[in-house]
Amino acid sequence: MKAPVIALLTDFGDEDWFVASLKAVILSLNPRARIVDISHRIPSFDVDAAGFVLFAASKYFPEGTVFLVVVDPGVGSERKLLLVETARHFFIAPDNGVLSLAIAGEKVREVRQITNSRFFLRRPSRTFEARDKMAPAAAWLSLGQKVESFGPKLRHYVKKNLPEPEFVGHEVRGRILYADKFGNLITDIPASAVEAVRTSKSAKKLSLFVNATRVGGFKESYASARKGELFFLVGSLGLVEIAARESSAFKRIKPKPGAVVRIAGVDLKD
Repeated sequence: MKAPVIALLTDFGDEDWFVASLKAVILSLNPRARIVDISHRIPSFDVDAAGFVLFAASKYFPEGTVFLVVVDPGVGSERKLLLVETARHFFIAPDNGVLSLAIAGEKVREVRQITNSRFFLRRPSRTFEARDKMAPAAAWLSLGQKVESFGPKLRHYVKKNLPEPEFVGHEVRGRILYADKFGNLITDIPASAVEAVRTSKSAKKLSLFVNATRVGGFKESYASARKGELFFLVGSLGLVEIAARESSAFKRIKPKPGAVVRIAGVDLKD
């Protein structure tokens, strides 16, 4: 890797020295590294939100990218530090399930525990392992250090349960995964499921429900809705999103994490 990409995703924010410290360590070891900030505004300790953002962004990065993911409620505990090699990328993260969604569709080649202190800063602290252990490991990996040199293989590591959308009768059921800055609610229901519902009942209209409450009909784009209207559409990730034109669906609906979403077809006769 002559000029590798190291992509950072944290809940550190941008008002303190934390992110700058990670970059300083990486560049001290590999001045040629190209560092990309995915986000540092993940809600504090929100592993699920970090996992979704990583999933949404990682697929578009070039092969060989090293992802350094630090959303770590268990810092300083006995939880492991992971190095995951897939067919396309490398991931360094705490063993708390944050990688589950991103690597679910990848061919995983190896999973290792990072234990080799040769790749850490001297006298690492227990409160800033991202700076003292994970960032230097990412830098050494970007310099071409072999994966097997970082530590032993792992057969067992934390994997979050990722239930898939399911068809029940003439409707599809999924769940809300994430709310973006615009207040759009992104679900795990793929575009193909929308068409399947439409076809299964020859439906002329589609309706979406969060739990038992109808929140809107289907639109092809944001611009096709009236200002303030609640609706759903297929977003840029190929997943169903609930939106409100020039407003926040999240503030309007206020769903709990993992809220159940149903899409049902309605005939004009219904």
